[in-house]
Amino acid sequence: MRGPGMRWVAAAAVGALVLSGCAGKEERAAESGQTGGGSGWNAGAGTVKVGLISPMTGAYSILGILQENSIRVEMDRINQAGGIGGAKLELVIRDSALDPGKAVQAANEMVGDSQVKMVVGPSLSAFYNASKGIYEQNRMLNCQPGVGTGDFSVLKYGFRSQDPNDIGVDKMMQYLKSKDIKSVGLVYEADDTGKAMDGYLKEYAPKYGITYMGYQQTRPDDQSHRPYIDKLKDAGAIMVSSNASGAKTMAAADEAKYKGLMAGTSGLQNVSFLDAAQDLAIGAVFAAGNLQFNIRDRATWKAGYRTHVEAIEKRFGLVEGPKSGAKMPKGTAIAADCVTAFAKAAETAKSLDPDKLAQAVAGLNIPDTETPSGNAIKPADHEFYHVDDIHIYRWDKDANGWFITDVTSKS
Repeated sequence: MRGPGMRWVAAAAVGALVLSGCAGKEERAAESGQTGGGSGWNAGAGTVKVGLISPMTGAYSILGILQENSIRVEMDRINQAGGIGGAKLELVIRDSALDPGKAVQAANEMVGDSQVKMVVGPSLSAFYNASKGIYEQNRMLNCQPGVGTGDFSVLKYGFRSQDPNDIGVDKMMQYLKSKDIKSVGLVYEADDTGKAMDGYLKEYAPKYGITYMGYQQTRPDDQSHRPYIDKLKDAGAIMVSSNASGAKTMAAADEAKYKGLMAGTSGLQNVSFLDAAQDLAIGAVFAAGNLQFNIRDRATWKAGYRTHVEAIEKRFGLVEGPKSGAKMPKGTAIAADCVTAFAKAAETAKSLDPDKLAQAVAGLNIPDTETPSGNAIKPADHEFYHVDDIHIYRWDKDANGWFITDVTSKS
């Protein structure tokens, strides 16, 4: 069973972020240093296009911006090293604008362009579910850094570079067991992700001897989540949504003087979540892949991750929450991992044929020191992440601001 949260997606927008419209083809080519020259098995074939479908406008635009930035940094690195078989990479962007119809339209445009050899997105599980059939029918390699649920093992051309929610729940249950926590509840929206989380907890909590106390479904018009907390007041831990709704749950828990642990999946890492929750997030734990930016000692960071993050900082800067003051790089390395995997697979296959590419991606074994995310890429099952790749992090704050501590159980 394969299940997040983009991974990591937060529903609350980060305020005061303004980005101009997407660059034109010529401007993007110049920005990436594309020349069309080079030598190699693909030299003279023209540019190789990689598509990105993501929300570039609206409340979720931060997701698209971060994905674009990381993809550009990784494409520049590859182009400076000679491209793919001597051909340069070019990024083509379509704005899904939180509209499933636009996401499907963009997917159809991408498969209709013979120069597009891989597509990243559309992000968000519902949008990908509406588009993945188009990719499968048209043999289009695609990589998903913002799709938390669903089974990628049944797809031929689809791969996921995000940590899916099911393994995050599995890892969190391991952690709760290590802390002798006997019960857990869920407060989450009544959407596809919430229903998937409910299913994962029903599966994994008993596996670790933990009683699952049920799923409290929130509503967009809820003034308070106190009634949900009151129903779960005896739970040793409560898992929450990774957006403003989760922050509302934390506020209700604080009001009720709830003494248990507040927990979540990888979306709790986001600045937008901390802006919504603020100091209520102190002590909250979340399951995520390699996440070292808020670990202050950079000497402990994995080499590829540090190189990528510092390139993002230099070129694009940081996102800073206007309310929390929390910071994160203005990029998301799991999107760059898609480009890393595509380039490695193409060089392995010496081909851009979609069947050969998909087979080559599935056979990759890229060590964690060589990837933008700091996570090894071994997607034989079409998943970049597996449960042993997941950490448990805890949010803390001191006079110097927010930081995280890796509290993953060693057993």
